[in-house]
Amino acid sequence: MNKSLVMFRDVEISNLSTNVLPAILAAIILFFAGSCSTSEEITVSPGEFPVPISEIDAPEPDPRVGLTGGLFDAEKAIWNLKLVSTTLPPKDFIGSTNSDLAFIDHYVIQGNYDGFIIWDISDPASPELVVDFLCPASQGDVSVYDNLLFVSGEGLEGRLDCGTEGVENRVSEERFRGVRIFDITDIEDPELITNVQTCRGSHTNSLLKDPNDDENIYIYSSGIGPVRPEEEMEGCMNTLPADDHNSSLFRIEVIKVPLDSPEKAQIVHEPEVLEGLDPAPIHGFAPADQEAIKDAIAEDAFIFENYGHPYVLPDSFVRELLNGIVEDRGGTGSPTGADSTVLRENIDEILMEYFGWPGEVVEYGPDQCHDITLYPEIGLAAGACDGYGLLFDISDPVNPVRVNAVADSNFAYWHSATFNNDGNTVVFTDEWGSGTLPKCRESDPPEWGANAIYTIGEDHSMEFRSYYKMPAPQNSVENCVAHNGSLIPVPGRDIMVQSWYQGGISVFDFTDPDNPVEIAFFDRGPVSEEELQTGGNWSVYWYNGNLVSSEIARGLDILELKESPFITKNEIAAAMTVHMDVFNPQGQPKIIWPATYELARAYTDQLARDQGLSREFIGNLRQELYKSEKKDDNRKREILVSLADETETKIRQSSEPDKVKLLVDTLRDLALIE
Repeated sequence: MNKSLVMFRDVEISNLSTNVLPAILAAIILFFAGSCSTSEEITVSPGEFPVPISEIDAPEPDPRVGLTGGLFDAEKAIWNLKLVSTTLPPKDFIGSTNSDLAFIDHYVIQGNYDGFIIWDISDPASPELVVDFLCPASQGDVSVYDNLLFVSGEGLEGRLDCGTEGVENRVSEERFRGVRIFDITDIEDPELITNVQTCRGSHTNSLLKDPNDDENIYIYSSGIGPVRPEEEMEGCMNTLPADDHNSSLFRIEVIKVPLDSPEKAQIVHEPEVLEGLDPAPIHGFAPADQEAIKDAIAEDAFIFENYGHPYVLPDSFVRELLNGIVEDRGGTGSPTGADSTVLRENIDEILMEYFGWPGEVVEYGPDQCHDITLYPEIGLAAGACDGYGLLFDISDPVNPVRVNAVADSNFAYWHSATFNNDGNTVVFTDEWGSGTLPKCRESDPPEWGANAIYTIGEDHSMEFRSYYKMPAPQNSVENCVAHNGSLIPVPGRDIMVQSWYQGGISVFDFTDPDNPVEIAFFDRGPVSEEELQTGGNWSVYWYNGNLVSSEIARGLDILELKESPFITKNEIAAAMTVHMDVFNPQGQPKIIWPATYELARAYTDQLARDQGLSREFIGNLRQELYKSEKKDDNRKREILVSLADETETKIRQSSEPDKVKLLVDTLRDLALIE
């Protein structure tokens, strides 16, 4: 009777004759009657045998190419994902840049250049605004622990009192640049506890909970802005270490936060993690950029040089510098032609002073880390530090020690990092063009503005394996480059979801680090079809079954991963069993999957996909799992132990022995639970 159901499972009812339908219906009735009986003869379909992901074709032509634009009405393309909701920013935050995310309980905290927003995502289809907190100090990177919220600020306009009027003077006691600490015990009414000031501000912060310290947490702060004048903050020095060992460059800050008195948080160490690195190799301009430089020179634009390469100064920044020249000469009103001449003739020196560059910087390696991802369970951190990808030993949280460094001439700006769950692979991202420029054009080299995938040896060596770049060409009005993402907790596989600004969201499998494969995507058309306006997905992270994304201009996106030829229903179900109470993407947790039938079935599907066990044995596995789930506890254990014993005998003959061992362990753990 069950064979009849199996026989017709792939046939559409509408294509069958009416004479056949009664037989099918009878078979279905008998099947369900049998499944409710006490007979040992419970049978199920052998299920699907997914093909290797390398054999599955992506959509052709790619629907992401040529999408029409618009701020809130752009055309969308989606594949193997479901868009659950898009929530517009609160009124006071429309037009202000949304930045990174942090998660606690059923809340998502969205950073913003003008403060932060807290959403309740209990219902992902309809997020509710909890609070929008105005407190400017770009870029608003966020981390959370228990009742404490940490917000980074490095912009010159930030104020200690969270005021919105900015700071006018070059030196001011009112200026904030560093890490703010809020009490969110009442999450609807955050209270500022203290501001921890730093010499270069805080572009990003990474929260470290040391497994051996229950009294404190630690914040690693990375600042990439200009060094403060010493008149504004004592001890800040814009010098090279060779000239003064107390230089504020080439360092990060380690902030210690006592949990019982967070108002006493302070910098306890400023390790020189970048000391002694040589200048990193760099690539030149892409073909489209070379043409743009030629056009800009012909139009008499303001050009400056960095590492021997010409760059066009944005018009908004030109106006700011010219206004500064007017102010320096004691003038009023609009800049004159003479002011423009002063800027042209002294542009490099003016920029060095503005950004705090220490003169002959070209002779030295990088002096800043953009982002540090901490993985305390393996005692390592991965730093994306301007021209290098670094590994740190963080076993002593106050004293991180650099243990390896890699550089790559195809990378322009090492931005962020993500480990796989085993900690033996790391994905570094390249924010070529600072995230504000179109770097996914058809003429751009695919190795530029991409990810670089490295495997990590036991001696902390890093071996380059491959590049991955979102494969759909974007146009010249879409800022696009690799940006922030996280693992999706599919057991037995390395899968990452990642944002690409106006390149959208891409999900890719890098289980084989030599051959990463895109398995899902979501994209919108440009914010504007007429001119380049910054927008797109700043970051996207998996959190308790949802893919939550901060959209720079459009608010908050929530998506779901759908079953597809690349990923089975059982694999998604197993990922859904992973629950986190808190998640800071720069504080990567060790994922542990509970022993469940979903986990066992996910491993079984993977062994079917990779032909790690015979089709006959896979069919029997599925049959016995189904049978055991329908039995009482004693009979469950008996079936699961027997199945584990039988599966264990297949380890040596399997092409995927490690995966078979994971399945065996899951079966035994299930038997203990049941």
